Amino acid sequence: MFRFDPQAYGVVAAQFIDPGRLCELGPGSENRSVADQLKSIDTDTLFPGKPVTDRDMVRGCLSGIWLFHDFLHESHTISQDISSSSGSYWHGIMHRREPDYSNSKHWFRRVGRHEIFDPLCAGAQKLAAASSNSSGDSLKLQSSWDPFAFIDLCESVVPNSADSEDLLRRVARLEWQLLFDYCYRYGVEDVTNL
Repeated sequence: MFRFDPQAYGVVAAQFIDPGRLCELGPGSENRSVADQLKSIDTDTLFPGKPVTDRDMVRGCLSGIWLFHDFLHESHTISQDISSSSGSYWHGIMHRREPDYSNSKHWFRRVGRHEIFDPLCAGAQKLAAASSNSSGDSLKLQSSWDPFAFIDLCESVVPNSADSEDLLRRVARLEWQLLFDYCYRYGVEDVTNL
């Protein structure tokens, strides 16, 4: 399974990413303790020492970090101006969390088939196989990632079903990590690996 290490993205990004955190499926509560720090970073300062090769991909990482800390409005402001599959993906996740499920599906239609779908499908299957909750059955059996089915799963979670919600939050965390990593890899030239 994909291994996510915040340190791989540099000190600025790493300070905003707790790899153990499970974001809410819904809007959550804005983490006001990091708001001023988040406002001080941009595409030129998020990954210091790493030349930006695709500004929109780095903007996707910024959108993701705002979303990670439950700042849906700020994440939305960034992602809605990124006219790529990855920008639409961040936009779709944000609307899924609002929750505005039909609008999320609109943005996922614009995503098309994203490169993270295969590792996300494999990772979701493993997470679901390790869970005893029946809501993961569809995730175990899927042969390809279906973002619309995942939106439906998130919408169907009963507030008192903590096991089901925990599984879906773990899958959503994996999705966030894979998309962040993808945007990073295509957004900057990682001079440490040259």
